[in-house]
Amino acid sequence: MANLAIIPARGGSKRIPKKNIKSFNGKPIIAYVIDAALRSNLFDEIMVSTDDEEIANTAKAFGATVPFFRSTDNANDYATLSDVLIEVIDHYTKAGKVFKNICCFLPTAALITPNKIIEAFHVLAKQKFKTVVPVIRFTYPIQRALKDVDGLLQMREVEHINTRSQDLEPCFHDSGQFYWLNTEAFLSEKKVFTSNTGYIELKEYEAQDVDTLDDWDMLELKYKLKK
Repeated sequence: MANLAIIPARGGSKRIPKKNIKSFNGKPIIAYVIDAALRSNLFDEIMVSTDDEEIANTAKAFGATVPFFRSTDNANDYATLSDVLIEVIDHYTKAGKVFKNICCFLPTAALITPNKIIEAFHVLAKQKFKTVVPVIRFTYPIQRALKDVDGLLQMREVEHINTRSQDLEPCFHDSGQFYWLNTEAFLSEKKVFTSNTGYIELKEYEAQDVDTLDDWDMLELKYKLKK
């Protein structure tokens, strides 16, 4: 199989303190991600990349491994996701462990399901993509987006002011859940959205990116709706 699950979860969250292990419906939010990855039965190992001992202990308590602590360079506000993944891959390579694919999970993706992880993996494997990402369709046409110009409201794309919604191409945004990556391709391009990226589509209520407390409240609402 040779698949590695990587959950980046540093301890320096400022807008939501201890966000990655904050209690969500009775258990640390990262536990939902670990559980979904375990139940997918796709991974040789599920590891958490962190610089925080409390996060490490929590992750191990719910079935993940923490084989090393994240370096100082990759634990600051400027380290990219690609930097973190490269560090993890390098660590395993030096230990003699090579994985054909990696899946990077965001630690607050509490709505994630094993079925979606499996579905995305099948798309990666069968259609020979370098990357597969779960996305959500914008509910309103972004071609009709508005902007502020010196206090005045204007359309970003004036040419679409009279275009019918059904004639505008659908657009999507990252769901904030996970990224399946072919390891060799990722190391070659060193970016998550590679030159050959596929996707699976999620419903609006199936995912919620969490950056603010308002996002957290929305996640709780969606979780209740899902149940």
